[in-house]
Amino acid sequence: MPSTVIRRWDYDEADRRLDVEFVTGKRYSYHDVPAQIAEAMQAAYSKGSYFNGEIRDRFRFTRRR
Repeated sequence: MPSTVIRRWDYDEADRRLDVEFVTGKRYSYHDVPAQIAEAMQAAYSKGSYFNGEIRDRFRFTRRR
């Protein structure tokens, strides 16, 4: 299902990095994200709800430009 909050996201398993772009245009990289978290996000019905509950405020992040 398309998200109303997240425009797109990508996971780099080798770097354990989750890159997220929000519909606002803001982009962030979340670091040291386990593969099973990214897999669960892929399977989640609501990507935004999953992100808010399982990723946001739980992993170190950097803002991308």
